[in-house]
Amino acid sequence: MNRDNWLFTIIGLLVGFIAGYLMHEVMAPRQPARLAAGAAAVAQAAEGGEGGAAAPAASSGPSMEQIQQLRAQVEKNPNDADAVLLLANLNYDIRNWQRARELYEHYLTLRPATADILTDYGVCLREVGEFKTALAKFDQAVKMSPTHWQSRYNRAVVLAFDLKDFKAARAAVDELRQLQPNNNSVSELATEIERLSKGG
Repeated sequence: MNRDNWLFTIIGLLVGFIAGYLMHEVMAPRQPARLAAGAAAVAQAAEGGEGGAAAPAASSGPSMEQIQQLRAQVEKNPNDADAVLLLANLNYDIRNWQRARELYEHYLTLRPATADILTDYGVCLREVGEFKTALAKFDQAVKMSPTHWQSRYNRAVVLAFDLKDFKAARAAVDELRQLQPNNNSVSELATEIERLSKGG
């Protein structure tokens, strides 16, 4: 390989690295942090309350042993709603979208829906490509809790990035800005939607 080939290879690697970094930065504002849905139920389970599922350590995350115990608990008692929710949340956190989706669906047969659960479930649906169903879940969460900003945020994401309905996405972001005027994630999302709408 001559000197020019090495130079082009190095430039190509640098361009690829920069492009990958920028893509990560573009994707990062699309999803706000998941709320600790069902945190009270999980805490109750950790203290030996209903369901008895062991909660993971808050500081370092769950160990494999704790995850295996939780899986065994859900297999043994699939109607233990607290354990099902905790396992759904863990699968969400590791981006195992299909399994998280199944667990949220099952949880919703056991307990009434909340805006947090519907939003997490909607994110899972979006990640497996069911955009319109995800949008319906976010809409349901908004109706249930009009000030729930995460559902509105994810609704705008689906409208803009998946369905390319920029008019509706802008309207959703405008509503979101009224609820969260100082939220940087909302500002970043608005910028990304404008960039995308202009073919950027």
